[in-house]
Amino acid sequence: MKKFVAVAGNIGVGKSTLVTLLSNHLGWEPFFEPVSENPYLADFYQDMRSWAFHSQIFFLTRRLRAHRQLLDHPTSAIQDRSVYEDAEVFAHNLYRQGLIGERDYNSYRELYQVLTEFLPPPDLVIYLRASVPTLLHRIKLRGREYERQISFEYLEQLNQLYELWIDHFSLCPVLAVPADDLDYVANRGHLDLIVSKVQDKLMGKEEVVFEPDEMNGLSARPS
Repeated sequence: MKKFVAVAGNIGVGKSTLVTLLSNHLGWEPFFEPVSENPYLADFYQDMRSWAFHSQIFFLTRRLRAHRQLLDHPTSAIQDRSVYEDAEVFAHNLYRQGLIGERDYNSYRELYQVLTEFLPPPDLVIYLRASVPTLLHRIKLRGREYERQISFEYLEQLNQLYELWIDHFSLCPVLAVPADDLDYVANRGHLDLIVSKVQDKLMGKEEVVFEPDEMNGLSARPS
């Protein structure tokens, strides 16, 4: 039976990397976040107030289209960031900061709510949880020029909204992955552990968690 899985998490947490590794490992079709295609993103990081609404509409439109394509795809597929995060985390944060006005935010929310009512949810959301120092370190390593100005405070605000969203998200099962502690790029054992937990969750197991002893007991092996 085909599956639809979404990988969620803050900027720099490693979503795209995990999507690539899981799609290769499990033979699923990957759908990546359209970061480089967003014509507003560089302007947004330079002037958030002027470009926040435009950027969020772009992401929402692309994410909704990808969600529909994933549902129609003939084989199992995995998505880099869900449509829910755009509204519940990023747009919400911009509105809370006063970077999206009341009128624009209400229009955005109405569009999001109407369209997502018609879309079935994924079979599983994999939530990558990481601290802000980890996020900043990984953002620096990937070296995207327009991300250089992302602040500690901005990432912390997003992390708070991610936790609020995931605590109340009930449309499908969620697997929370401790991304501070798991290096699934350098450590093949960590990737195998995540694959095992994903498969357990998709099989319907209610309590699937990452125990410290099973993570610490995995030695680094080449990917």
